[in-house]
Amino acid sequence: MPAKGMRSLFFHGKAPSFSFSSHSSPSRSSISFPTPQRNSSAASNISETMVEEILENAAVMIMKWNPESSAFGKLTSLFYESKPEARQFIKCVNDLQRVMHVLVSDDPTSEKLVHSHSLMQIAIKRLQKEFYQILSMNRAHLDPESVSSRSRSSRAASSTSDDDIDDGEDADLTGDSISEVEHVSSIAMADLKSIAECMISSGYAKECVHIYNMIRKSIIDEAMYKLGVERISSSQINKMDREILELKIKNWLNAVKVSMTILFNGERILCDHVFAISKSIRESCFSHIAREAAALLFGFPQVLLTKTKKNYPEETIFRLLDMYTAISEHWPEIESIFGFESTATVRSEAINSLVRLSESVRSMLSHFEISIQKDSSKSAVAGGGVHPLTLRVMSYLSLLTDYSNVLADIFIDWTPPAKLPQPESEDTSVTTAISLRMVWLIFVLVCKLDEKAKQYKEVSLSYLFLANNLQHVISSVRTSNLQYLLGGEWMSKHEAKVRQFAANYERLAWGIVLSSLPENISAEMSGQEARLFFRNFNFSLGETYQKQKLNAVPDAKLREEIKASVTKKLVSVYKEFYDIHKVSVGGVRNAAMYVRFTPEDVAHYLSNLY
Repeated sequence: MPAKGMRSLFFHGKAPSFSFSSHSSPSRSSISFPTPQRNSSAASNISETMVEEILENAAVMIMKWNPESSAFGKLTSLFYESKPEARQFIKCVNDLQRVMHVLVSDDPTSEKLVHSHSLMQIAIKRLQKEFYQILSMNRAHLDPESVSSRSRSSRAASSTSDDDIDDGEDADLTGDSISEVEHVSSIAMADLKSIAECMISSGYAKECVHIYNMIRKSIIDEAMYKLGVERISSSQINKMDREILELKIKNWLNAVKVSMTILFNGERILCDHVFAISKSIRESCFSHIAREAAALLFGFPQVLLTKTKKNYPEETIFRLLDMYTAISEHWPEIESIFGFESTATVRSEAINSLVRLSESVRSMLSHFEISIQKDSSKSAVAGGGVHPLTLRVMSYLSLLTDYSNVLADIFIDWTPPAKLPQPESEDTSVTTAISLRMVWLIFVLVCKLDEKAKQYKEVSLSYLFLANNLQHVISSVRTSNLQYLLGGEWMSKHEAKVRQFAANYERLAWGIVLSSLPENISAEMSGQEARLFFRNFNFSLGETYQKQKLNAVPDAKLREEIKASVTKKLVSVYKEFYDIHKVSVGGVRNAAMYVRFTPEDVAHYLSNLY
């Protein structure tokens, strides 16, 4: 998806409103925030003069950017106005924190400590404002796609340090390999990281995390909504039209792809970067921002499959397999991105959905098998053609094999009937289970076709019906991934069966024509006997032809084979009889009356069959 398209998905002009307390205080919460460490050796090395100097410098810098006492500080952004001054501001806050440790150890009630604490409150309020502004004003530049791209570019230019990126000019060190959006994203991420480290080190992690969570969660939730992911109940699904449900599934499939490659991946990268100072804060923030949305996303298949309507259309199985594929293909990313203990519920939802999808696919294929066995169509297919059941089953199985790898996982422990022969397969370690499942379903179909062949009054037509339908089965196997599952040996065995069925049809359908000629073609006979044989042949050929021209052989190859075989047998025998006994018929008048066909006429006659 183009970068512009992705940014329009994640960017929205409005940001959550946020007000800062005028009495910010060091964090105390359930999160295990890092506690500022007192450096006794450093404290002992700070002289009274240095303390005074640090406090004086801090007061000047902090009060300059105090939004409540300075119009300049109220209207201007520190990090956008001057990167060097922003770094100096951060240094002043860090120095102030160090001085406060010294003052606390010397005299916890000193006026300097009170003054220092007052300055720290103002400074933190400023940093809160900057942190909020950077997050909200850079929503488009901190969209997950830009962050992901920035991460890839950073790996390509790993020699660039965070300090280099702090300055807009120094950020050019990343080179021309990144876009302007990624460049701005890099600067914003570096600013956020420096502010977060300063606030956390000063004991204000809670305030920092609160701002971050509020803005970033709104971005994730908005993106998921635009992707079509929303909370939905099984009762709502039950009431949905099929077209709407199909659209929901289609949106979900796209949402999984986008969220795992861009949305959650980019958010995890951003969170890890901004809060690199603390593993516990990284985990807490990412969990708070993404867990609910991800759990909702991966829980959708379970909600879908609690649908109380049991009569799913057969083609629903393909949507379920698409959903199974989407989760299984992204499982490595799910494990990596949501690897925290606090996001275990996301992994659990994904696994549970895989299990439910797997169970449903198994169930639907079992129902499909039963539907083959219970097919109750009574009318015979005209002309012994391909039965609609054969068309439906083979189309279904051919499409299923596009999901061979997924089905191999789903049916890995399927146990076939003991007497079913194992097919020859190119990769038995992967496809044996699903190969056997396909063989069994085709076997069930063939057994049903044997039953339906009995609907024909003429036995010859029964054999033609079996030949046509088994040929369609073989053609479907040969032109789909079924050929790799069933193997060459299976096809060879069934092609031999088709030839046998065709031979039986020829014998029963056209045998009466051959039997109208004498067994010993070259035996001497009278003119009357010759005329009788010619008349019987004419009648048998005409009557049989009229019957057989109504029959069908849809497969071109089989059609030509049957015509060639019938033509060869009839024409060769008739030509020999014709050449020997035509003269015995008598004069021209008798010949015209009794010898209606030349061998060439018979061949042409038969060429118009089927």
